[in-house]
Amino acid sequence: MKSLQNTISIFVALLCSLSCNPVNKEPVIPPLDNIEQNIEDEEVEEENDIIEDTDNETEVISWKNWYLSVPIDQGNGKATSIGYEAIINNELTEEQSKYFYLNEDSSYTLWTKFTGFTTSGLSDLGDKYCRTELREYWQGNQDTKDNWPMNTGVHILESTLQVDFVEGNGRTIVAQVHGKESEGIDGNPATIKIRWNSGMIQADYYTKPNDGDEWTSKYDEKLDLGRVDNEVFTFKIKIEDGKFYGALICKEKGLNVDYSEIYDYVGNGYVHENYFKTGNYYGWNDDYEKAAQVRLYKVVTEHR
Repeated sequence: MKSLQNTISIFVALLCSLSCNPVNKEPVIPPLDNIEQNIEDEEVEEENDIIEDTDNETEVISWKNWYLSVPIDQGNGKATSIGYEAIINNELTEEQSKYFYLNEDSSYTLWTKFTGFTTSGLSDLGDKYCRTELREYWQGNQDTKDNWPMNTGVHILESTLQVDFVEGNGRTIVAQVHGKESEGIDGNPATIKIRWNSGMIQADYYTKPNDGDEWTSKYDEKLDLGRVDNEVFTFKIKIEDGKFYGALICKEKGLNVDYSEIYDYVGNGYVHENYFKTGNYYGWNDDYEKAAQVRLYKVVTEHR
């Protein structure tokens, strides 16, 4: 009898073990609809990333609104002007590409040195300066008459740059508001110059001349805005109600200087039409060897 009870106990234990630990447990498979939905969600995220990248590219620079000047003989003793089509289609010559080229990080390098070939003609050492610089056509008309007035509207330039090196005296101009001679108005003043001066960002701006004089550097004033050294920075120029406002951002240096009024141009009788410039206008003309290099990450203009 005792033997029978032991046999029954062993049989019951074995049944419990099999029921609690199934040997061939089937895997849980999620519904097919859920898998397809997850794949669609991932594709949407990828498409959004692509769209955002494309948007960022279009915001970096609107090439139709600019042309490029490099200090190479155009055939008439003046610097070479390069239209936006050549830049977009990567049609710069080998020589031109020494001065301006696209980097792997989508920035553009603007390299320059004194060659003698300037926008106004061939220059001797110690006379004028050379540049690799972009000139704005604010309405995209590709015409030197495509300029904007200071006495109406709001005009903004935001240029993000990095100065790699400046040999010689350590000075290059990275942005400008340039005045344009027009009917009844004499002179082509470099009205506002934003200069990288041995790491300091400096606003060099023309002020009201004496009666009968033109707007020239004879009456300029300089204002130090912040030290950026060789870090990436963004300088902003705003002309509103005829007044010049400047702002400076450099994350690595902890600079976030908001717009502040610097000079009232229209209030002081300024009447020129204008255009923006940005790039590497090298302030050295003592030899043919020393050079300066600037990277352009982004330039945006607004006119309203």
